[in-house]
Amino acid sequence: INARLTDRCHRHCLMVARFNVIFRSSLNEAYMNATIVDDFPHEVREVEHALIPLADGTNLAIRYWLPVDAEINPVPAILEYIPYCKRDGTAARDEAMHPYFAGHGYAAIRVDIRGSGESEGLLLDEYLKQEQDDALEVIAWIAAQLWCDGKVGMMGKSWGGFNGLQIAARRPPELKAIVTIASTDDRYSDDIHYMGGVMINDTMSWGATMLGMMTRPPDPALVDNWRELWLERMETNEPWVKKWLPHQRRDAQWKHGSVIENHGDIEAAVYAVGGWADGYSNAVPRMLAGLSCPRKGLVGPWAHKYPHFASPGPRIGFLQETLRWWDHWLKDIDTGIMDEPEYRVWMLESVRPATMYLERPGRWVAEPGWPSDHIDHQVMHLNDGGGLSENKSASGDAAIKTPMTMGLRQGEWCGYGLVPDWPVDQREDDGCSIVFETAPLDEAVEILGAPVLELDVSADKPNAFVVARMSDVAPDGGATRVTYGVLNLTHRDSHEFPEPLEPGKSYRVRLQLNDVAQQFPAGHRIRIALSNHMWPLLWPSPEPVTVTLATGSSTLDLPVRPARDDDSALRTFGPPESSKPQETVKLEPGDYQRKVEHDDTTGDTRVTVINDSGLVHDPETDWTYGSRVEQHFDISEDDPTSARIFIHWTYRFQRPSDGFDIRTETRSTLACTRDDWLFWADCEAYENERRVFAKTWDTTVPRDLN
Repeated sequence: INARLTDRCHRHCLMVARFNVIFRSSLNEAYMNATIVDDFPHEVREVEHALIPLADGTNLAIRYWLPVDAEINPVPAILEYIPYCKRDGTAARDEAMHPYFAGHGYAAIRVDIRGSGESEGLLLDEYLKQEQDDALEVIAWIAAQLWCDGKVGMMGKSWGGFNGLQIAARRPPELKAIVTIASTDDRYSDDIHYMGGVMINDTMSWGATMLGMMTRPPDPALVDNWRELWLERMETNEPWVKKWLPHQRRDAQWKHGSVIENHGDIEAAVYAVGGWADGYSNAVPRMLAGLSCPRKGLVGPWAHKYPHFASPGPRIGFLQETLRWWDHWLKDIDTGIMDEPEYRVWMLESVRPATMYLERPGRWVAEPGWPSDHIDHQVMHLNDGGGLSENKSASGDAAIKTPMTMGLRQGEWCGYGLVPDWPVDQREDDGCSIVFETAPLDEAVEILGAPVLELDVSADKPNAFVVARMSDVAPDGGATRVTYGVLNLTHRDSHEFPEPLEPGKSYRVRLQLNDVAQQFPAGHRIRIALSNHMWPLLWPSPEPVTVTLATGSSTLDLPVRPARDDDSALRTFGPPESSKPQETVKLEPGDYQRKVEHDDTTGDTRVTVINDSGLVHDPETDWTYGSRVEQHFDISEDDPTSARIFIHWTYRFQRPSDGFDIRTETRSTLACTRDDWLFWADCEAYENERRVFAKTWDTTVPRDLN
């Protein structure tokens, strides 16, 4: 059996790798698939590298594009402010986007935040007050330049979307509007760290990523004292996971930078953009409901990418759409964008389960505002025997006690549209879960919003989790995951003040699933599957536990959106456009593997994910760079304390013409006991294969109802 399983896993891995070669090629051509625009209304000039002086003497590195006559005819500015190294990390994206805005009459500014790329100083954690303080100075500096008319916007994805919101909440007078993409207003409940009070394993993955990212050297061609800055960053920067682990509740660590604490702080206009395949699908509707400033929301089928080159498609002319936004708010041109519906989303149609999609069929729908009066809330009961219907059956009990390996079919928490890492057919994971499903639907049902479960539960231990997945089940039994959610039952009343369960006591709890727009066709079933675990997406509870669900009284609130004729009258988006992308040479091919290995004799399971970017050369700067990450997620079927994550990052940077050759290695491990987190990491750096730096960290952190 093991031999057959191993062979099956091996064959699956090879299939994924082969398919990924095709998919990577498709993604690398995303810009080329867009209409490349090089005939702009304004001739553009670029300043490849300059410095912004801050009051404390630190200089931030800047790359910018602007109309050639901007010093005579000043223009508004659009700022992107992120730590991902303008020289290599985002160079391809920068060149395909920022000259486009400059060509349409804007100064397009790309700044490496303090301690990253070619900027001076130290970057010691995400979203620090120092980062915001620096941004206020950056914005004031931009507005004071001869080529700027004094009006500034901010635009960014992920980190740049986060800090756009955070800086807008500081109300710099020059900042008039932002576009925030794939971001969140809630750093505790809706980021990489925790979901429903349960630690997301991306806490470890992302923390390990940033440990590696902070070893990247400034380019010696741009920074004379690059070695001094590089070594200082590695010496000073502790692994961020070590800083995050003590903060397992919604405390000041997470409240800082969470604009949900006071949406009213933001006065600048906000265009919030997300994707259903992204980890941040909930933030857009929540911000529309909470913000009082002028606002719009857009959610497409996309993963964690800009919508003009994101997968899955359809892609849209996102640069044209944002130009309409900037022209309205920074140039006082009536583009009509604020006359259109406030919330526009891609209503997903049913698809077969797959590891990835290049396109998601569906259609655009819109609501004049959010929350919407057009949503009908259909309450369904989780009935004894596994039925899900509006009729309530007699009460019963269902025991939820799933193996630690439940979740192997769930893919990644956040899709990047780069590799086949989506949730696949749910039947295998459903087989070790408690399942409730409707009869075949008489007619199609469309939902828009967040499904909510109200569950009557008890547990036999003081700490227990409940994970809920909703799937679209085809007549042949294929189950495609639509949305999911999780609740740490000790957080049932508060993420800030959790309380242990009293074993055997019944509690009424609310479990909200992620927002989604989804059609369930006639003849299909809607399924809810409940489990205790979802490894390797979520860290398991401290000890094995059985949760007892009271059927009949437990319910699902389904946000049903009746189809409307005015959906077909929505303005269409144009096709994707782009400025000319960066031209690079692939020196070494990339690779992606994802495989599951299980030993039936021991019950041990390992998930391995390898993502190698290959080695890329930029002929224009003679800069060569590449990275590789190998991740292992280990667990045994009946022992939550067997959970272990190991992540190894390698970065390479070269300039053969002057003998520059840097390699860095970082390794991070997270394990646990019932009472503690056990974290270990190390960093090594090599210059021309000679080790010039080494450091190790080892820490134990008490678990806090998690």
